[in-house]
Amino acid sequence: MTVTSRLLTLILCCVASGDAQSGPGRGPLRLLTSNPRYFTDGSGRAIYLTGTHNWNNFQDTGHRAGPGDPPPKFDYAGYLDFLEAHHHNFFRLWRWETPRWHDDKPVGLAHSEPHPWVRSGPGLAADGKPKFDLTRFNPEYFQRMRERIQAAAARGMYVSVLLFEGWEMQFVDAWICHPYNPVNNINQVDADVNHDGRAVEYNTLHTSDMGKRVLGFQEAYVRKVIDTVNDLDNVLYEVCNESGGFSTAWQYHMIGFVHDYEKSKPKQHPVGMSLQQPGGNNRELFNSPADWVSPGLGAPADNYLENPPANFSGKVVVNDTDHLCGHLCGDNVWVWKSFTRGLNVLFMEELTPPPTWHESARTGMGQTRRFAERINLAEMSPHDELASTQYCLAKPGFEYLVFQPGGRGGFSVNLSDAKGQLAAEWFNVNTGKTEPGGLVEGGRRTNFRTPFPGPAVLYLKRADGRP
Repeated sequence: MTVTSRLLTLILCCVASGDAQSGPGRGPLRLLTSNPRYFTDGSGRAIYLTGTHNWNNFQDTGHRAGPGDPPPKFDYAGYLDFLEAHHHNFFRLWRWETPRWHDDKPVGLAHSEPHPWVRSGPGLAADGKPKFDLTRFNPEYFQRMRERIQAAAARGMYVSVLLFEGWEMQFVDAWICHPYNPVNNINQVDADVNHDGRAVEYNTLHTSDMGKRVLGFQEAYVRKVIDTVNDLDNVLYEVCNESGGFSTAWQYHMIGFVHDYEKSKPKQHPVGMSLQQPGGNNRELFNSPADWVSPGLGAPADNYLENPPANFSGKVVVNDTDHLCGHLCGDNVWVWKSFTRGLNVLFMEELTPPPTWHESARTGMGQTRRFAERINLAEMSPHDELASTQYCLAKPGFEYLVFQPGGRGGFSVNLSDAKGQLAAEWFNVNTGKTEPGGLVEGGRRTNFRTPFPGPAVLYLKRADGRP
């Protein structure tokens, strides 16, 4: 049993078995035009996306999993079991571009495999293995991609396919063994167009002949990915993980390229753009042609970690801890704050077994998804002004979901738009237990006091059952 297998087994032993789920239903995700904070599958219902992701869930790598060549095997089936047990339905399918680099945690040479191209030679690359032929795709890589997305679909899960990875090119020595380094391919392709030994311009629209050639190989890879998974309904795309602010024009180009190429295909899927680091800002995400975005912390008034903004940005927002603090933050309070501000939620973690602080966020994501499936989310939006806690999803007059993040106990909700009585229910975020709250008269601002300490959810719905 691998290290990952043991960790996932320990995690699964500490959670209840997940609810039965049906697969993503009526076609690829598309914008829910009546409530564009969310996607829909064509059924008219809002699809709330939430889940855990990990660096090793596609290629086998040594990143935070231990050095060695071949790298440790990732227990993908166990990973899906873990997500299902926590009632998650979404994750990023990570990509690593370099086959070898020096990592810091744990210290040593990390490796990744498989890769998109055949290693046929002639000649050896910097890692001592045959050079890549960038004109020949590796069937193993694309078959694994397809099979893993299909396996996720069978569990009712959506998968964001990460097309490119920018962090490694900036912060570790990935360029030494990168396939687009001319010492590692037989095609004389050199992404280090300005010859500074870093090749971060790999993710720019470089106008030189070599720059255009590199772009052509990148586009060929994207076409192959789309050809491989276009018929699958549970697919989203993300252009690049954490390339720098210099990559804006290139990322916009790639978003348009995916959209244009899929126009000739049977199905079209959402394309996302996540925070560029360093040097990026949320404005470039919201101004992009992307269908969904994962922002960074933002300005103090719009802090996606401490106080996620409720204002509609014009995009479906996936609030991902990877772009807020890496794998060092996020708990059930952050999850509930994000959910009641109309955001989707992703959590990056190391799959550490309980007891661990990660479990709070894992559980919170499952809780919010269950409420998303229970309430009429398609007709609900953030209404901070209705609750003194300032965290409230509502269809005013009919249905309210109020989050009280602290231990204050008392708060008020403006029910002036509600006619008649509303049925009240309390949910204890820390214990997962539900308590009846009786009937509440509408037509006025009403004071409530939580029947237990700690963060709480108050769910109110018209007692006459009218939608």
